[in-house]
Amino acid sequence: MTVVDRGFLSAPDLLALERGGNNRHWLSRAKKNTRTRVVEKLGPGDQIVEREVSGQARRRDPTLPRTWRARAISYQHKGFPTSILLTSLIDAQRYPAKEVVALYHERWELEIGYDEVKTHLLARVETIRSKTETGVRQELWGQLLAYNLVRLAIERDAAVIDVAPTRISFLNALRLIRAAWSWTNLASPGAIPKHMRELRYQIALLVLPPRRADRSFPRAVKIKMSSYPRKRPRATCA
Repeated sequence: MTVVDRGFLSAPDLLALERGGNNRHWLSRAKKNTRTRVVEKLGPGDQIVEREVSGQARRRDPTLPRTWRARAISYQHKGFPTSILLTSLIDAQRYPAKEVVALYHERWELEIGYDEVKTHLLARVETIRSKTETGVRQELWGQLLAYNLVRLAIERDAAVIDVAPTRISFLNALRLIRAAWSWTNLASPGAIPKHMRELRYQIALLVLPPRRADRSFPRAVKIKMSSYPRKRPRATCA
């Protein structure tokens, strides 16, 4: 399954995934102006739709069809407008609509991971310093290794205390590991195991509260510079 950003509905790319074999599929969220034609209704908010493949795309690849079919699933979270998912998972019996919607929203775990790398691990300094291809590769691998080592430590401690790894604070775990790294050069080799046990104990204390899945808080901004609703200050009583 390839989950892509909203509005990414390139027929050449997505059809190539479907034709790639090995039960490959795609999932995306439609925009408000996405045009489709209903072919078959599968259930409430669940239907098969058809979209036209642009002439430009067919000229580049004559094997592309004039139209292609997808499954459209509409749903609404409390406090949010209705959303429509488009996917190649046509079989409604094998792939229930609720499970497809839940799968799409799991992609935000990846977005959180990107934020952990850029905001916390790299402190918003994403510039690559190397001037050679080999150096760039080495930097990128180093960043990925550092991130995954922190995540590995979190996962191991989460298994011990029987919670999901996402329930342990990445930021605070990173701070503890960085602090521990600073004293490894000063500690005697015999004292390192004791310090590592203490580090694991401290990471296990960083359990976050359970997520409030039913919480509703639509996106808003303080200054109107995008398509999101403006977040205005609330009036206060004297």
